[in-house]
Amino acid sequence: MLLLEPGGMAELVGAPPKSIAIVSDAWHPQMNGVVRTLTTTCDLLRASGHRVDVITPDQYPSVPCPTYPEIRLALTLPGAVGRRLASLQPDAVHIATEGPLGLAARRYCMSKAVPFTTAYHTQFPDYVSRRTYLPPDAFWPYIRWFHRPAQRVMVATESIREELREQGLTRLHHWGRGVDLEAFRPDVGPSADYEGLAGPIQLYVGRVAVEKNIEAFLKTDQPGTKVVVGDGPALADLKARYPQAVFLGKRSGDDLARCYANADVFVFPSKTDTFGLVMIEALACGTPVAAYPVPGPRDILTDEAGAMSEDLDEAIATALTRDRQACAAFGRQFSWQAATVQFLAGLEEFDGETLTP
Repeated sequence: MLLLEPGGMAELVGAPPKSIAIVSDAWHPQMNGVVRTLTTTCDLLRASGHRVDVITPDQYPSVPCPTYPEIRLALTLPGAVGRRLASLQPDAVHIATEGPLGLAARRYCMSKAVPFTTAYHTQFPDYVSRRTYLPPDAFWPYIRWFHRPAQRVMVATESIREELREQGLTRLHHWGRGVDLEAFRPDVGPSADYEGLAGPIQLYVGRVAVEKNIEAFLKTDQPGTKVVVGDGPALADLKARYPQAVFLGKRSGDDLARCYANADVFVFPSKTDTFGLVMIEALACGTPVAAYPVPGPRDILTDEAGAMSEDLDEAIATALTRDRQACAAFGRQFSWQAATVQFLAGLEEFDGETLTP
């Protein structure tokens, strides 16, 4: 189980100001856990006096990613990212993703002996395997090659830490996640989206894509209504094959919070996420979580906050019995300020592995 202590802003503000360059192939208009993590971290760092420059696909010509057109792959001239980093002269370089921009930044840092950190946000081998039908083991050599030169590889959970250790990556640093507790809370009012729907309301929020394993949720036999919030390449297919489910499309802000808070259970069927921000957002709204016992849920959930089972029907039925006040209290323990302090600490001089706080 992973918990972040509340607070951390005083420690964040008290840190000496840094100039930080973050390179990411995941950025707006994408809406996913990686983008939310990076944008929230950047906002908090800037608010506490640090300079943060981001290098992202919207700054370059790009093409859609094969099989996933919502992701844009940046097209850069040789050396363009390196010249940008050289002009910024940051105190720290953080490479957030393993895509084209991440590769270009890695190449520059390696050629100029510039120390850098990376993060392992997604179960990349499993993610690509679901789209290519090749075994995950085919992609681990690339992950080892990409991350091995980093001063630190930032990871969100103990399960991912163990998996990377088994792959020979040992320069690991804990970087947790948080919840916007002003936005995600139980008392946000009723959801107009649920009017007339039979309960219990079973909710999924996230990308509607094959690697999220949403079909496993849609195949469950629990009574009530299955609701899917989000957009993605698998949306049209799933809507056609599961007409009994309700597909609401994208929701954000108060509308999203009301979807969470008025659901009876939140279902997280993914087996490829390294964390799953949507789980702790749902919990902060008082909604229990049902999931498979895989990395992410296994690191976050307790018996009080939800249920895990290889039988998703069983997990949903059990989660529906959990106390909503206990779920909300559990969700309030995740702090973005504490997570950002951890990120900042990961940018320091490093030699060896740090332990989870």
